[in-house]
Amino acid sequence: MKLPSYYIAHGGGPWPYVPEMRRMHQALELSLQDIPRQLGAAPKAVLMISAHWEERGFSVSCAAAPGMIYDYYNFPPQTYSVTYPAPGAPALAQHVRGLIEAAGLPTQLDAARGYDHGTFVPLAVMFPEANVPVVQVSMQHGYDPLRHVALGRALAPLREEGVLIIGSGLSYHNLRALGPPAKVPSAAFDAWLQETLVAASPQQRVERLGSWAQAPAARACHPQEDHLMPLMVAVGAAQDDAATCCYHEDGFMGSTVSSFRFGQAAHA
Repeated sequence: MKLPSYYIAHGGGPWPYVPEMRRMHQALELSLQDIPRQLGAAPKAVLMISAHWEERGFSVSCAAAPGMIYDYYNFPPQTYSVTYPAPGAPALAQHVRGLIEAAGLPTQLDAARGYDHGTFVPLAVMFPEANVPVVQVSMQHGYDPLRHVALGRALAPLREEGVLIIGSGLSYHNLRALGPPAKVPSAAFDAWLQETLVAASPQQRVERLGSWAQAPAARACHPQEDHLMPLMVAVGAAQDDAATCCYHEDGFMGSTVSSFRFGQAAHA
């Protein structure tokens, strides 16, 4: 069975490891825990595109045992010693690099890259036993949306090889305007996302995402689009498959946020 691709919200910092934050993220936690049920069986591997890794080209992590990157600040001391010991997959990384090169996109292997919180936080909730191998692919500097769609299209064959493709970000990401100021712009942008991803045709959604900055409240929600760009990869990997909103919350630190699945689930 061809696996779906996902664009997920990964939440704030190391939230699963901070009890008060975990309570605030309860709806998100339930949605992430439900993804393995939707798949019906564990994937052979996860290919993760995190909002927290970008390079000049599309780098591919290839370490056999990736380390940890604690890329968050002012959190409790214990959050700087957590581990997520999922293995890497060097052979898969080589395969991924080949797919990207065949699409004419710049790529290289990175044997030093560890798991940043855009990767290990959602995976620790989805696959807490850390027994599913993980390969990461970076975003590319400049955040060209159609270039990231092209990356997703290059990776699409992996869906038929048992590899789960996940774009990990957040559909509202303006840290200076969390709380009440986020309510109106995040709701407007989320409505545009729902229309673009769920209601539009596959061709229309790519066209609309290519000019996402013209969407209602786009720059108020994404002053920098690092947390939106993983969506483009998930959409590219989706090809013509339909989208389903698999998580939606209008009280996420004052904002409206959503996650999306592209393609059919074994168990909807």
